[in-house]
Amino acid sequence: MTPRVTQSDIARRAGVHNTTVSLALRNSPSIPVETRKRIQALAEEMGYRPDPALQSLMVYRKSQQARRRTTTLAYVTNCETEFAWRGASEHAKFYEGAARRATELGFQLEHFWMGAPQMNHRRLSDIFFHRGISALILASDFCSDDRPIEFNWNEFSSVRIDPYPPRPALHYVTNDQRAIVRLAVRKVIASGYRRIGFAIPAAWDRLLDRAFSAGFAGEQALLDPADAVPTLPCADTTEIGESRWPVNHAEAHEVFTKWYRRHLPEVIIGYGPIVRPRLEQLGLRVPQDVAFVDIVLEDCSGAVAGVRHNSHRVGEVAVELVAGQLQHGIRGVPSVPMATLVQGSWFDGATLPPLK
Repeated sequence: MTPRVTQSDIARRAGVHNTTVSLALRNSPSIPVETRKRIQALAEEMGYRPDPALQSLMVYRKSQQARRRTTTLAYVTNCETEFAWRGASEHAKFYEGAARRATELGFQLEHFWMGAPQMNHRRLSDIFFHRGISALILASDFCSDDRPIEFNWNEFSSVRIDPYPPRPALHYVTNDQRAIVRLAVRKVIASGYRRIGFAIPAAWDRLLDRAFSAGFAGEQALLDPADAVPTLPCADTTEIGESRWPVNHAEAHEVFTKWYRRHLPEVIIGYGPIVRPRLEQLGLRVPQDVAFVDIVLEDCSGAVAGVRHNSHRVGEVAVELVAGQLQHGIRGVPSVPMATLVQGSWFDGATLPPLK
C-alpha cells in the first residue's frame, strides 16, 4: 500500500516550513501568491490529499479556540438608512437568525452600513482588513443598482443573502421563492380551486431574479388554459421606505380593480398587506367572495392560510457557510458560485376553505 503523502513530505520537497505548506494549501493571503501556486502545484504532482480525520480534529480545535477568542463576522447592509432593513420583517429575521447562529458557533456578528457618511467600497474593505475581519455576510442591499461591490475579495471569506446585487457572483443563500409559490399553488388546487390569481410586488420579483413569477408560471402551465389568470405585478412598494419606490396608491388600486373584475379569480395568492386592503376597498369578503393565501405568512395561528418564509434559517445558514469557508481558508470570488435555498412551511388557514 502506497504511504499517504503528508504536508511534511511537501515541505521537504519545496524547501519550506510545514506551516508554510499548511497556509499555502488553505490559500492564505499571508503567503505570497507565487509561493502558494508553487506549493499547490507540487502537492497536486505528489498526489497529496487531505486527511479527513485530521481535518475534523483541526475543526474541533478551532471551535475550542473560538470560545476563548471571539472572531467577528461582518454583517454588511446597503439601504438608504442604517437600519431601514429592520422595517422589512423577513430582513430583520435574516439578521436575528444570523446573530443567534454566530453566537452558538462562538463568533460575534457586527453590523456595518455601506451608506455611512464618507464611506465607499474601498474604505470599508480597508476597515475590515485592518480590524482583522476576514468573513463577510452581505445582506439587505437595496441601493447597488447592479453596480459591483468593489472590495478586495481575495482577503475575505464571504456569502450573500439573496441573489441581488449579482456582482460579484458570490455564493448565496435565500428563501426558495419558486418552491414557496409552487407549494402555495398546489395546496390551493388540492383545496378544489382552479381560477388562481397571483399578485406580487414587481420590485420584489425583480430583486429575487423573477423567482416568484417563475414559480407561479410553472404551476399554472399544468392547469386548463381556460382557467389561467395572468399574474398581477403590483405597483412597486416596499417596507424599506416609500422614498425608494414611491407608489401612486390610487392608480395601483385602479389597476388591481380592473385585473380582478376582468378575471374574477376564485382565490388570490399574494402579499397580505397589499392584497387584503384592496379587497376590502372593493367590498369583497374573504373567504366568502374570494379566498386568499398569504405568500409571506406572518400569522401562523390558523386565521390565514399561507406559506411562512423560514427567514431565521436563512440567516443561520449564511453564518454556517461563511464559517465553513473560514475553517478551510477559502477566500475570494468563487469560480463556480452556488445557491443554497431554504424551503418555506405551509399553514392551513380559514382564508382558504375547501371547496365543496
